[in-house]
Amino acid sequence: MSKRFTVAIDGPAGAGKSTLARRIADKLDYLYVDTGAMYRAVALWALRAKVALSDMHRLEQLANEAHLEFTPGAPGIRLNGEDVTEAIRAPEIAEAASQVSMVPAVRRAMVRKQREIGERASVVMEGRDIGSVVFPNATVKIFLDAQPDVRAERRAAESSLPSDIVARQISERDQRDRTRAESPLVQAPDAVYVDTTGLSLDEVEAALLKIIRDRTSNGKERTH
Repeated sequence: MSKRFTVAIDGPAGAGKSTLARRIADKLDYLYVDTGAMYRAVALWALRAKVALSDMHRLEQLANEAHLEFTPGAPGIRLNGEDVTEAIRAPEIAEAASQVSMVPAVRRAMVRKQREIGERASVVMEGRDIGSVVFPNATVKIFLDAQPDVRAERRAAESSLPSDIVARQISERDQRDRTRAESPLVQAPDAVYVDTTGLSLDEVEAALLKIIRDRTSNGKERTH
């Protein structure tokens, strides 16, 4: 059996984790795992089932029962067999997911599922606690960051909301992520810090690929 590699990419909202993780996974032919999508999927299920976001016991049940799948070569996620890639991007789902992710039992359930995925394939997994909690022994750990105003501009460009509102949302999200008791957003001591401010996607991608290839023996790009 070939050796499995785990690339952990952490960082705050708007740092470019999702876009870059997808690109890196495609180049290396690894499975791309968006852990934020997992929390969004649980939030979607909770809203559909009319479960109160304050009902931690029921949210824990949903998190444990959720069958979440990622498909190699595709950025989507399936919840209990249904492709919910588009459904989880609704603004109300993002807000609900932020609340759901604060529930310790939900986070423990997601961490268990994330580890199970990483045991089956080489992955590029992005989130906020991958290198620090989910895979403390990851092959490669990267912490992506950018100046707050730059992160807000990026998020605003992806939505229809004014930049000042997005900036406030990001600030509030950063505060929640960094101060929560369960799996807070922190840079793992052995993670490589990469500031994406002022860099193009291609420039950041090249930097990340170099970091990964320096630490793995098979980090070769896929030939198309």
